[in-house]
Formats: sequence, structure tokens, C-alpha cells
Amino acid sequence: MPEGFRKSSGCRVPIVTGFFMPCWKKSLSALVVAFCTWLLCIGVVQAADISLRNPQLELTDDSYALSADFNINFNTRLEEVISKGVVLYFVIDFELTRSRWYWFDEVVLHRNRTIQLSYHALTRQYRLSTGSLHQGYATLDEALRVMARLRYWLVIDKGEIRGDKVYQAAVRMRLDLSQMPKTFQVSALSSRDWSLNSDWVRWVFTPAELASPAGDAK
Repeated sequence: MPEGFRKSSGCRVPIVTGFFMPCWKKSLSALVVAFCTWLLCIGVVQAADISLRNPQLELTDDSYALSADFNINFNTRLEEVISKGVVLYFVIDFELTRSRWYWFDEVVLHRNRTIQLSYHALTRQYRLSTGSLHQGYATLDEALRVMARLRYWLVIDKGEIRGDKVYQAAVRMRLDLSQMPKTFQVSALSSRDWSLNSDWVRWVFTPAELASPAGDAK
């Protein structure tokens, strides 16, 4: 019988074991790589987070204004919910504390600002609302870019702090689930898709360093 063949039921069958096994292993490896890549892509698509950079306080005539930049990433679940007309409530928290060696840190003041993000099917626009102010945007990305830029939010009156003290300022942004319908609150508590909060970002705030230098020259 010729080499490379074996007899089976009167027929000559080519022996391909040596060829088949390496190909099978390569195919399996390729399949595993493709599956892992798919899982990685799903993870990237589903990721939702908020990060914060460049927070700073600026002195105005009679107060201090807060500015900061946020990076807001939605996941597929949140995009789907907002497209169905559900309003999302984002809260920016600002806190000012002062260290005390004999007790816990003193909370000097706490401020928060709520931003409503919604979609209106009739106008096909995304809307940002803060208090009585409203603004429409053509895309969700555009609305998120505007929401991510916090500029000149008056958070401290000069009379509330002392210029010769050192404070710690802190700011964060979070998705406030407590203002949403009860049905969504129940779903959010059991799903990571709704976890959209930044960490607190803290920095030392010394009012004296921002004070305008006194002009003694006549």
C-alpha cells in the first residue's frame, strides 16, 4: 500500500493526522484571540465613567468662582435610556473644609448644582437645563462636551471664609439616581451600567494667595 494511505472498508484513506492537528490548533488559537478581542471591545463599549481635571478657584469682586473640566463617558445602556426620553440628573458637588488638630475636619460650606440632560423627540435635540436656563444641542456628544466644561460657578462669598486661613477644596460630579423614577432606581441599584460618578478631587485653597496685592503707591 502506498505510503501516506491506510485501508478502511476496502478504500484507501489518506493519513492527514500530521497535517490536521497543527491546523486545528491554529484555528482554536485564532478563535480564542477573536473571542478575547470581542470581550475587550464589549468592555470598552460598556464602560461609563467621569473623570475630573484642572479644578481651580478664581477671585471675583466679592466671591470665589469654580472652574473645572470633566471627561464624561456614557455606555450603551445610558445612551439608550436618554434616547427614550428619560431625564438624567447630574450633580456637581463642591465642598470646603478646614483641618482641626483636635477633632474631625470642619465643613465650612457645601454647594451643589444640578444639571438635567434630556432628549426631545419632537425637536430631535438634546437639552441641558440648569435652573431656569435651557439650551438645545443636535447630538449627545455635543451636549456632553458642554456639560463637561464648568466655568465661573460662584461657590464662596468672601464673608464666609477668612483670608488668613488654609482650606481644602473638593469637587466631584455624579449621576443622581434619587431624582429618577422609582422603576429606574430599582434597576440601577442592581446594575453597574448606572454607576457614573467621579472621585472627589481635592486641593489646598489659600485665599490670601489669590488676593490682589495692595497698592501702596500714591
